[in-house]
Amino acid sequence: MAQQSPPIQNWQSPQGFRQVDSSLAGISVYAPIPVSAETDAPKSFTCPNCGAATRFDAAAGEVACEHCGYIAHIQAKQVGRQAESFEFTLATLSQAEQGYGVTRRQLHCKSCGAEFAIAETALTATCPFCSSNEVDISAAPVEQLRPRFLIPFKIQAATLRANTSAWLGKGWFHPSDLAQSTVIDRFMGVYMPFWTFSAHIASSWKAEVGYERTVRSYNASTKTWESHTVIDWRWENGQVGLNISDLLMCGSTFLNRLILDKLHPFNLNELVTYAPDFLAGWQAHAYNITLPAAWEQGKDNMRERAKKACYGDIRSAHVRNFSMSADFADESWRYVLLPIYVAAYKFEEKVFQVMVNGQTGGVAGQKPVAWWKVWLAIALLMAPGALIGLIGLLLLLVGVGAIAVAIGFVLMIVGGIISYNIYRQAVASEAA
Repeated sequence: MAQQSPPIQNWQSPQGFRQVDSSLAGISVYAPIPVSAETDAPKSFTCPNCGAATRFDAAAGEVACEHCGYIAHIQAKQVGRQAESFEFTLATLSQAEQGYGVTRRQLHCKSCGAEFAIAETALTATCPFCSSNEVDISAAPVEQLRPRFLIPFKIQAATLRANTSAWLGKGWFHPSDLAQSTVIDRFMGVYMPFWTFSAHIASSWKAEVGYERTVRSYNASTKTWESHTVIDWRWENGQVGLNISDLLMCGSTFLNRLILDKLHPFNLNELVTYAPDFLAGWQAHAYNITLPAAWEQGKDNMRERAKKACYGDIRSAHVRNFSMSADFADESWRYVLLPIYVAAYKFEEKVFQVMVNGQTGGVAGQKPVAWWKVWLAIALLMAPGALIGLIGLLLLLVGVGAIAVAIGFVLMIVGGIISYNIYRQAVASEAA
């Protein structure tokens, strides 16, 4: 009869592990001890010479005091696209630093729900996303991940005003006084949250691929040989490898994505290591799209790219019953801040959003439409065809006018096409 082994006396769990609850009686379970998140002591920015608040100067690239001219050098290293990336592991998340590492206050908009961190001494009480003044200000929480890298603001106020004024003045169907709008004075420089993702995708595809072939046949009724094209279908398959690096996914739902897409690209070669000094005098928007949710969006984007690459691998334009599998490997991520000027303004009770790339100066946004100009233009475009066609119809009563009717019909078609394009551009302008 086998004897039971005696219990191990004074047994201790391995270093870094602790006992956790077990759902099985008599079974002990041990798990790694979670690493507590690191939080640096908050840092506030005051001038050592005069005690006034300091601000990151986009022109000098340093923290400067506007009161006495004091300048402090920021200890940050330019890392560009070689910035360290992280794997998708629980250890990476648990060891990540949290908060901004600087004393901030949080502004919560009661109208749109946006939240972002403002400087401790900031007096602003306007939401840059919806132009509402109904906001609450409280101490900013520190439970969010701390960004590891950012691109500093480079565009200065003079360039911001010039670029925006020029952009607002473009387009004949917008209000004539739009270029002098107060939107120019509403811009707020905000470091916006972005996730960057990199991965290698191994895709396998299978599809029926058709190849054209010309066939000649004899037509007995016309007694001639005729040529026509037939498509021969056959099953094919293949594999495509695709490396995707630094796919940018915005971590906020409060920015209009159509506008945001027009602000790209950002030059990630100018990424620097994060330092709280960059936030001196500027706003920072906290992400509300978490890493897992952003990664799901990123994978959908990558799959579409892989699908396009697979179609590019097929030697014919005739494809049906296409299917694809995609395996992801070497997935990594970063959390970065990118500089964007944001402004929201109201026109005839509608809220419009405008953004400026704080690195390149590119402008994109929504502009109101003076619809009376659009309808007048459409009426002028359609009038010639309608008038000539009507005259032609009247002339048909006396046996002439067919040519006039035809000309009027052609002019109506041309006018309709141009009118439709104008209307579509006007709608798109208000949407993005």
